[in-house]
Parts: sequence; C-alpha cells; structure tokens
Amino acid sequence: MRIEAIGVVSVPVSDQDRSRDFYTGVLGFELLADVRLSEHMRWVQVAPPGSPTSLTLVNWFETMPAGSLKGLVLLVDDIDAVAADLEGHGVATTGIESAPWGRFTAIDDPDGNGLVLQQST
Repeated sequence: MRIEAIGVVSVPVSDQDRSRDFYTGVLGFELLADVRLSEHMRWVQVAPPGSPTSLTLVNWFETMPAGSLKGLVLLVDDIDAVAADLEGHGVATTGIESAPWGRFTAIDDPDGNGLVLQQST
C-alpha cells in the first residue's frame, strides 16, 4: 500500500457561507463545490488555485466542533505581502516570526480554526 497525497482536509465551521466567503474572498481560495447533499448536509469545498489538496468546510461531525482545528499550515510565496493583505482585510496575525525552516505567521478563521501561513526558506 502506498498513499500518494492528501486529498481533502475537513475544517469544522459553524456557518458554511461565512467560512466559504472568508476562504475565497480573504484567502483567495477557489470554490470547487457547493452542493447540498441532504436537508442537513452541504458539501462546500475550497482550495488554493492549482493545489491538489482541498478543504471541505464541514458542520456535521459531532466530534469536530467549529473552531477545533489547529495548526493547518498553508504555504505562501511572500509572507510579508500575505500578512499585509490579511491585515488590510481586518484579519489579525501573530506577527511574522523566523525559524530555521522559514518565516511564518498565524491567523484564525472566523470560527477560530488556527491556520499557519508559512514561507519556506
């Protein structure tokens, strides 16, 4: 058995519309799908342009309350520009820090899911 890649990561949210708008409008992700699966379930899938890995914004897992995801790392090419753009959208960052593997800052999505934005060296 060989696992080839990560396909989809579930991000627990309380309001799929608000989260979709944050990930697409603020972070610049593409909307891949927004499909009602049943009366109580909707599949909202977003991804960075050209990324093989996507996120699904979920609200139906009882063991995954909204805001419980921490440490999802998003790779960026220019951390300074990304941080400035996020702050321009009213998103608080932790400030840019340096580490042996690169520079990074952290933000929360509207539900408090913790995202790390990393520019590798």
